[in-house]
This record gives sequence, structure tokens and C-alpha cells, in this order.
Amino acid sequence: MQMNPANPVIVQGDGKVLLEARHPDFDKSRDFLAQFAELESSPELLHTYQITPLSLWNAASSGMGRDEIVETLRGMSKFDIPAEVLTNIDDTISRYGLVQLHPHEDPENFISVTFKTAYIEKVVLKIPVADELLIRDGRRGWKIEAGMRGMFKQRMLLVNWPVEDIAGFLEGNPLPIKLRETTLGGRAFAPRDYQHTAVERWHMDGSPAGSHGVVVLPCGAGKTIVALNAMATVQQHTLILCNNQSAVNQWVREIIDKTTLTEKEVGSYTGKEKLIRPVTVATYQVLTWRRSKDADFEHLHLFRDHNWGLLVYDEVHLLPAPVFGATAELQGRRRLGLTATLIREDGREGDVFSLVGPKRFDLPWQVLEKAGWVAEARCHEVRVPFSRKAREKYERSNKTLQFRLASENPAKIDVALDLVERHKDDNILIIGTYLDQLIELSKKLKAPLITGKTPQRERDRLFGRFRSGEDTLLVVSKVANFAIDLPDANVAIQVSGSFGSRQEEAQRLGRILRPKDDEAHFYTVVTGDSKEQEFAIKRQLFLTEQGYRYNIEERAAK
Repeated sequence: MQMNPANPVIVQGDGKVLLEARHPDFDKSRDFLAQFAELESSPELLHTYQITPLSLWNAASSGMGRDEIVETLRGMSKFDIPAEVLTNIDDTISRYGLVQLHPHEDPENFISVTFKTAYIEKVVLKIPVADELLIRDGRRGWKIEAGMRGMFKQRMLLVNWPVEDIAGFLEGNPLPIKLRETTLGGRAFAPRDYQHTAVERWHMDGSPAGSHGVVVLPCGAGKTIVALNAMATVQQHTLILCNNQSAVNQWVREIIDKTTLTEKEVGSYTGKEKLIRPVTVATYQVLTWRRSKDADFEHLHLFRDHNWGLLVYDEVHLLPAPVFGATAELQGRRRLGLTATLIREDGREGDVFSLVGPKRFDLPWQVLEKAGWVAEARCHEVRVPFSRKAREKYERSNKTLQFRLASENPAKIDVALDLVERHKDDNILIIGTYLDQLIELSKKLKAPLITGKTPQRERDRLFGRFRSGEDTLLVVSKVANFAIDLPDANVAIQVSGSFGSRQEEAQRLGRILRPKDDEAHFYTVVTGDSKEQEFAIKRQLFLTEQGYRYNIEERAAK
């Protein structure tokens, strides 16, 4: 039995991989593991990865083979790799590439399908989905309809047959675009090294295996810059999809500020205006809008009515089902997904892999923190009690109402006021879910309030005042969860939320992780001994597993 106690890694029989965070070879080991295993938790001393079929297929799609994974992993492990893990790696990796998609002589209508061996062909043809979609092509060949390219990959993945797609891409309309060396605001600008690396791994020198996939970076790490760099690499008309009107405005602002494109070349396609230009930024909401649940999606034609060369999916983990459907039809276009986490609450990570593309690049926040690219964050949970009267009402209520009562506990108001006073010299976001609570805080603090009902022009004005430093305190609802650029915020006070949602926690924390000289503080105010605290435990576990420093503060009853 191999034993190298000085090595940094332990591989367990269940596919978990433990990595010593303070080992001299940590950086090299982390970069290697990230290519074929998912980072599950990253506390200060020991990081935990999980080898999964999806992570192995991601690796295989990027060119990693079984031997490279196994031999390198052996070289960094303290003990032998368990036999069951080796078997899993062999079986999973070996399936990738056994079924391939290639260009067809009639590319407008068909995609060629090939099999590694005659035996593989025989086995696959017995699978119902393959039998349904495959069409005879001459005496010995097979093909699928071009429009079935995405559906074929998606359904084959569900039965553990990952398809290697090297059929290539259609060329979109050309678009000369360069990144500026100086922004319109007069600041020096250049993509960071890891942003360049992310695009290189995504593009893969323009090979048919590249130019589709997902880049995972923490909030505040500059995913927008990755997209701009990809656009400058592809040099073709681009459609960018994002989560809301504020995000659209931010994208348009960044594109014009940091590239050679002009306002005439960048348009927005939203409920507010519908301008199709060489670079068009649209919301998921407008693309999935329909007059009734039985009506057609009236704006999905945006995908098909223009010769796009690149599709960018911001917050790709939030892709709604209709956009998945449209993406399945658009496999001939280059695709870039951006996200801070590939976690989907509906478990459709496999759809992201098969339709948008595999994970190409993933960088933990600790690496960026050490390099000074994101702020050092400290997380706090402040527990407040119910008053006696409120506790009695809580105990008489059903579970749904109990969570609402705990979330809107009036005692939270005083705590929020105290925290604002504690950080009076900082730039503070107060974030919540319930409107009455936010209105009360806004009035008592004499602070601007942004909710879903705030007109877009007013939102933009208030966000602008916060960015410029005219306002240093802002009360916001869930509209601030996604894609809002507030670079100077360094304190967030969460007075109510889902708490059980890992996505929401990551996004809200990301609001304060932009690079700064001082620490960033993320406070969550919860009612002790309540349903809310039970949900908060999930949030606490998620944050500590990600390595964030965390402390709990108890407030006494008044």
C-alpha cells in the first residue's frame, strides 16, 4: 500500500477528496483538482472536493484523460486511491467521446453522429432516445436533424451517455471590437490574469471542442470582463442575456466604457425598449413573457431573427426552462455561461452542461482574496429574541406564518439601527424581503428605499448616487440580489430573506466583495429559537464551508 504522509491529498472511497489548505503544494493541487472535481467546502484548514460523473465529463470535454487524472492524483495523495474510485473514474471518463457529433455535408439540416466502435453503436441504438432521434445516413452512417442537436445531447446525458460535440459553429455577423486600455472615465484598464485564463480555457484556440461552456467566478471577480474579453476574441455579433433591467443597464454601461463599441452598436431588448444591434442585451423576463400560460413566448424569436456569433448567459444557474428550450435549438452558436455558483435548486446542472457547455474555469474566492482582488469578508449572525407577546403569537401560528413572524420581528429594527451606527463611516446596504419592514427602516434611517415597485429610472438614479458616494446608506429588497454593481458597499445588513437558499446568500454576500483596503462585513439578523433560525443554520453551514469567517452575536431581550 502506497503511503506518502507528506503529500497534501486524501482520496476517500465515496469520491470525496480532502486537500490540506496550508500545504506548500496547495495551489498546484487545487488547480489540478478543480479540473475534474467539484469544490464542496473550503474552510480554513481542509478543502473538500467531490468527484462526480458530471465533473469527470467536464474534465473529459476539456481534454483530460483517465491516465492524467489517476497518475497525477496518485502523485499527490497520502495513500492509495480506493479501488472503487478508480473504477468510477474509468467507467465515467471512458464513456465520454464514444458518441460524437461531427459536421454534416448538409450542415443547414443535419449533424453527423459517429460511434467509437460497432459494439458501442449497437448498444446506443437500443436506447429509446437514440432510436427516436437517429436517422440513417447512407448504408452505414447516422445523422440527426440539426435542430435536434441540443435535445440529443441533453437526453443522452440523462441516460449517462455524454456526447462529445465537435460539430463546430456557424459564423455570426462580424463585429470589430477591442478592449480599451483606458476607460471612457479615464482609468487604466486591462483584464486580470485569471480573466484571460478563463477565456483561453473557454475558447480553446478556436477548436470545435471550445467556444462553449461555463466560467465560475465569485461575485465581485469581474465576470463581465470575462465576457467582454470573449467578445473581443470571437469578434462577432453578440446576444447577452441577464436577470433584470438594472443588470441590462450595467452591461451596456460596461461595454461602452471598456470596449471600442459605441452607443449605436449596443442595444437593449427589455420591457422598456427593444433595440436589436450588433451587441444586444436582453432580460430573461422579456424572453419568457407570454400573454397567458397557454400562449406562445412572443420574444424568443430574438434568438433566431439575427445572425448571432456568440450568446452570453449571465447568472447561467438561473436559466428559465423556455430559455433552455431555445438554447437547445441554438447549438450552432458559440455560448458562454457566467455564474458565481453552478448550484441549481431544481437539479438541472446537467442541462447547463449539455446545452450551454461544460465548466471551463472555476476559481475559489479565497484565491482572489489573497491576491487582493476581492475584499476580506467577515460574516455575523445577530440573534434577537421575541417579546413575550410576539412569542405567544408565534407559538399559536402555523409553520408558514411562523417564518413570516420571525422574519418581521420588530426587535430587528433596533438591531439594524445599532449596526448602522456601528458602521456610520462605511457604505451600507440593508437588504430584506418584506416591504413593511423595509419601509420602516427607510423612514427611521432617512435612507433611500429600492423595491420591485421602484420605477427603473429612479432605481438607476439611487444606485448611481450610492456609487458616487452621495449616499452611503441604501435600503433594498430582492432586486439587489443579482447583477447590481455597487463597488463601494462594504457592509451588508440582511434583516430578512430565504436563508435556506445558497444562491441568495452567495449573491447577497457578493454585493460587498468588491476589492477594498478594509474588511467587508455581512450581518444577518435572525430571531432566535424560531423557524427562521432553523433556516439560518443552512446559511451558516454554507458560508463556513466556503471558508468565510463567521461569528454569532446574541442580543438580550429588552
